[in-house]
Amino acid sequence: MNEVIANGIRTTAQLPCSMEAFLVAQKLLPRSVVVEHNGEAVAPSEFAQRQLHAGDRLEIVKIVAGG
Repeated sequence: MNEVIANGIRTTAQLPCSMEAFLVAQKLLPRSVVVEHNGEAVAPSEFAQRQLHAGDRLEIVKIVAGG
């Protein structure tokens, strides 16, 4: 099983991989999102080092600026 659950949706990925690589593969800019990995908030500075494995759960929220 090479899947992670991102925002409640099973998503195929080449695992293990860094969180940053996963975000780029999903066409998301790592600096434009907030991510929770298995219930833990992850700082953008950790995206390159944080490894994802099969069955991991992610909650990804896009940052929107405006007024």
